[in-house]
Formats: sequence, C-alpha cells, structure tokens
Amino acid sequence: MRTFEGKRSTTQPRSAIEMVLREIRRSPLLALIFFVPIVIFLERMAPEAHTLLFFVAIAAIVPLAALLSRATESVAAKTGDAVGGLLNATLGNLTELIITLAALQAGQYLLVKASIAGAIVTNSLFMFGGAFLIGGLKHHLQEFNRVNARFQASLLFLATIAILVPSLTSGLDRTPAAEFSQQLSLGLAILLIAVYGLGMVFSLKTHKELFASVGQAEAGEKPWPLSIGIVVLIVVTLLVAMVSEIFVGSVQAAAQHLGLTPAFVGFIVIALVGGAAEMTTAFSAARANRLDLSVGIALGSAAQIALFVAPVLVLVSYFIGPQPMSLEFWPGAVAMMLVATMAATLLSNGGHAAWYAGVMALAVYAIFALTLFLLPPGVTQ
Repeated sequence: MRTFEGKRSTTQPRSAIEMVLREIRRSPLLALIFFVPIVIFLERMAPEAHTLLFFVAIAAIVPLAALLSRATESVAAKTGDAVGGLLNATLGNLTELIITLAALQAGQYLLVKASIAGAIVTNSLFMFGGAFLIGGLKHHLQEFNRVNARFQASLLFLATIAILVPSLTSGLDRTPAAEFSQQLSLGLAILLIAVYGLGMVFSLKTHKELFASVGQAEAGEKPWPLSIGIVVLIVVTLLVAMVSEIFVGSVQAAAQHLGLTPAFVGFIVIALVGGAAEMTTAFSAARANRLDLSVGIALGSAAQIALFVAPVLVLVSYFIGPQPMSLEFWPGAVAMMLVATMAATLLSNGGHAAWYAGVMALAVYAIFALTLFLLPPGVTQ
C-alpha cells in the first residue's frame, strides 16, 4: 500500500490526526471530546465542585470510549477476535485497576471490593446480555465459539469460588479468623494469578485452534492501519485513566449529595463508567455480527478482573494500603457474583444467541441494581 504518492493518496488519511478528525465527523458522540480538557481544567480550578466534576467526567469518558472502541476493532481486525478481545479486556480493565488503586491507597476497602464485585457482575450480565440483545435485534440468530465462552465462564467460576472461600471463614472467632483470612487471601491471590497466566498460554498458544471465531462478520468500515490503531489505543487509554482518576476523586462526595448508597456507587456506577470503553466495543461488535469478539470482551474482562485484578490488589495492598486487603466479601456481593457466573455459563452453553436471552440477563442485572439502590447505607459495612 502506498500512502505517500503525491496527489493519488489524498483520498486516504495521511496521519493519525486526520484519521481521528474524520471519525469525529462521522460519529456525533465524539463531539463530546471537548469535555476531556474541560474536566481536567475544572479539577485544577474547582476541585471542591464534586457533583459537577462527577457529571463532566462521565461526559468525557463517553467519547474516549467511542475512540477506544474504534481503535480496538481495528487492531482486532489484524490480530483476530480472540487476541482482540483479550486486548480490549486488558485495556478496559486498566481503568478499573487505576480506580481501585486510588481507593486502595485511601483505605476505602469497601469501595474497592464493591468495584471488583460490580465489575464482574456488570461484565457477566449487563455487557454480555446487552451484546446478545443489540446483536439479536439486527440478526435473527447469532453464533459464537462456545469453547471460548465456556472456557472464560469456567475461569470466572473458579475465581468466584476462590472469593467465596475466605468469606465462608468469617464466622470463626474474630482474631484467628482475621489472620487466617489474610493468609488464605494471599495464597489464593498467588494461585489465581498463576492460573490466569496458564490460561493465557492455553488459549493463545498451545490450543489456540479451539478459540477461532465462528461468526460471519459483516463488511463494515475499513479498519485503521495497525500502527495508527495502537497509537490511538495507548493515547486514549491514558486519557481514560486520567479522567477516571478525577471521577473517583469526586464520586463519593457527589453520591452523598445525590443520595446514592456507597454499595450502589461501587457496584453499579463505577463498574458502568469504568467499563464504558469495553461496552462500546462489545455492543458494536455484536451488531456487526462479531459475537465472538463481544463474548471475549465481556467474559474475558470479568475473568481477568477476578483472576488478575483482584489478586493484584491484594498483593499491592501490602505496599500502598494502610493494611493488607483480604478477598473476604460481604455475603450479598458473593451471592450476586455466583448468580452472574451461573447466568453467563448458561447463556454461553449453546453457542447461539438471540435477543431475548439478552433481555433475561439484563433483567437479572436490573434486579441487582434496584436492590443496591434501595439498600440502606451501612448494611455492607
């Protein structure tokens, strides 16, 4: 491909800036990109305006998520849906990791654990079900690689069991139970990270033929060159991380002003905002009949949070937290994670998707969201 041959190349974008500007003209949502410098400026000039920063940060994340979605789709077109799904899950979870690290350093362990549990449930139900619904409204019946889906669901189930075990020991005598729970959490964190690493070797190297896409993708917009897609991914991910840090700094005060409970903020609000980029990609991929990419993002992201992000936070808490964090969650969070894992397993079992399956998954998520919204403050303390 020649891109610098005089006037004959004028119909193609010649730089990353020109390509991004063309995408902004095509998608009206990208016009919100001006909220990015605004929220950074407001955070410097009026850091006490928490409610305003809360809403402006959300508005800034939306166009960044759209750009991240487009760039990830371009990279996935070159690398395949399995690697593309892993790449998007990793970059999307970077936002969650930064948010939880900030809360961890401040000693807000309830918010950290609510964010972890909420991200797992949101990805397994809201993102997974939303992809089924959006894809099913355009396509009568969609197919996806059920081996990949069941593999991710199995990893998620394993991690949920690892989180369940420390929570079951909380009924013992408090002094030995606290020490035992912490030691157990440390051992489980190391084990889960090892299992996640071996899972990557299994799916991307030794048995990668089992994870090939089965859906027929529609011909859509021409993907960006790989180098442009990678550059945009890096830049936008850094901006998302920066805006997310502003968001987490204002979310608690804003939530208190708006009358939202801490459990709802961590479980629903932070999970939805932190996963906005992944959701944009998963939904657009499902509409383009690339359900393997959607499933890889949704379940892969949930499994990565449970097997990698949560254990890493346990290890990091020994260095930046006021005290080590355990994997002991409150019973309601554990129950919701178990239900979400079982729902994802059932939905991924057949290798086919229709819009009503997505409705059922979203209904379960709505039940959880309504419960947490009405939950009195302090119940999960």
